[in-house]
Amino acid sequence: MIWDLAVVGAGPAGAATAIGAMRADPSLKVVLLDRADFPRDKACGDGIAPHVIDLLEDAGVTGIVDDRVPVPRLRLSRGGLSADRDMARPTFVVPRTVFDHRLVEAAQFAGAELVRHRVRTVDDTGSELAVDDTFRARVIVGADGAHSVVRRALGIAPGPMAVALRGYAPVPSGREAAQAIVFDTMRRSAYAWSFDRGDGIANVGYGEILDHRRGRPTKACLLERLDALLPDAAARGSDWRGHQLPLSSGAWRPVDGRILLAGDAAGLVNPLTGEGIYYAVATGLAAGRAAANAVAAGEPADAGARYRRQTAPILDSHLRHIQVAARLCRSGAVIDAGLRSSAADQRVFDDLVELGLARGKISGTVVRGLAQGMFGRARGHGATHHKEGEEP
Repeated sequence: MIWDLAVVGAGPAGAATAIGAMRADPSLKVVLLDRADFPRDKACGDGIAPHVIDLLEDAGVTGIVDDRVPVPRLRLSRGGLSADRDMARPTFVVPRTVFDHRLVEAAQFAGAELVRHRVRTVDDTGSELAVDDTFRARVIVGADGAHSVVRRALGIAPGPMAVALRGYAPVPSGREAAQAIVFDTMRRSAYAWSFDRGDGIANVGYGEILDHRRGRPTKACLLERLDALLPDAAARGSDWRGHQLPLSSGAWRPVDGRILLAGDAAGLVNPLTGEGIYYAVATGLAAGRAAANAVAAGEPADAGARYRRQTAPILDSHLRHIQVAARLCRSGAVIDAGLRSSAADQRVFDDLVELGLARGKISGTVVRGLAQGMFGRARGHGATHHKEGEEP
């Protein structure tokens, strides 16, 4: 049997790919391949932005978060500075055991077939594509995560990586109904988080960009930094899982041909925040539509070009902006300026949230807010004094 589309990986990017394809052409033969049975857990912050729900509802998938508690508040802090505000739209904190399973069920309901299979090789035989000499397809989408087999088959090297450790802990007093992010003053490009699920339990963790100069952090090191920034989170937490995040480098261009990449496999994780679910769903839906349209036109080799045309308007400019923002935020002084301006102006706060969660850009409001935040610090207004050893 030759499948019209084989999707490697059934996480959010893979399930969204199948949904996008079946939505475009319900007659397609689509197979979802994953090494795990569902439901299964994945290490993640579990935060789901409202933009993700918008994308899914546009694709006909509803009810994903109907039984979840919306989280309206976002608290950002570093050292003695903080910005604590309601977001323009609340987010949701949904364990991946739940969220991923619901997306897979939606893909199956749409007509895709889920098969448990660990993919090891992907080959182009000329007339068709082969997965482990077991499955043959007209188009393949790699949605198989940070260490993608499909990406390796395309000869695309991985980009920069971050590492994070996630667990679950009781929500302490003061962190209810909020997503809290505490930027580390001792290590660059690192933060701890506590995201209230709404059931008395929070997803807690700590992550940082990998830097070869300081080596790969141990689990003990990550837990130590988590506990320093969010006291008791590490001591009271359990179910710890580590994972790597393939960060966007700012320039992403889908390759031509019949093999596409989506989500983490494409290296699409926000280097500013570690957010990846929005990109996974957005690129998955687009990849599925592109594959379906190419197959329907009798031109499966055109799938890559179609995919590029669909994703360019929503991601190209945004990815460049978050790369610039991530570089700026290597400076503690810039983060401090952002916190000052966010605490003073809801518009700055909202634009920074958009930049970190979905497809926002560095707006004029943000630029002016950062300038004012930096100027205030230079004049001594609202400045914080860092302890010895802290990064400025």
